Amino acid sequence: MSNDATPVFGTLALERPDQGVLFVVSGPSGVGKSTLIKKAMARIPGLEFSVSATTRPARPSEADGREYHFVSPEKFTALVAEDALLEHAAVYDKRYGTPRAPVEAAMSEGRSILLDIDVAGARQVKQRRPDAVWIYILPPSIPSLEQRIRARGDTSEDVIRRRMAQVGQQLAGAREADYVVVNDDLATADAVFVGVFLAELVRRDRRQKATERILAS
Repeated sequence: MSNDATPVFGTLALERPDQGVLFVVSGPSGVGKSTLIKKAMARIPGLEFSVSATTRPARPSEADGREYHFVSPEKFTALVAEDALLEHAAVYDKRYGTPRAPVEAAMSEGRSILLDIDVAGARQVKQRRPDAVWIYILPPSIPSLEQRIRARGDTSEDVIRRRMAQVGQQLAGAREADYVVVNDDLATADAVFVGVFLAELVRRDRRQKATERILAS
């Protein structure tokens, strides 16, 4: 198979679109984003994670450009001043952000990018890239979300209280997103989640080359 051949992921095969799509996924901690994203990444061709920039030091198992782009605080400040980040945020005393250039370069090649970020970051991305597709993962209810976090058994009571106190702010993003996926039944949520990606990737305005090629034949 040549590099230009249609890649196959499980039962799915799909040509790259003329222009890649920027997907933004948000949702409160414990809602099941990681599970849904992992499944989607394994099945949808040409879908990649972006590599964020951060001012925190690299851990021994991490490599620059793989897990993160590790930069100095001064370099990060310069990136913000140059409007070179699609979104950025401070987490405690460290800063994180999504470099704009690699994302836009990938999209120009027909590769699609997925960002797993919070509501504040998603709003920044939509402001800079209104064409980004924002998918919000909702729990079936607030009590069920707390139950899921507790059931994992790896979160302290203090952290649970802080997370639940922030849920209201995070859930507000569901009113602004382009799509909402309720993660009640995993099989259903998975099908809906993947369906959003596929629907956006096969929009006619992103398939003009394939359309014209087929019609010309």
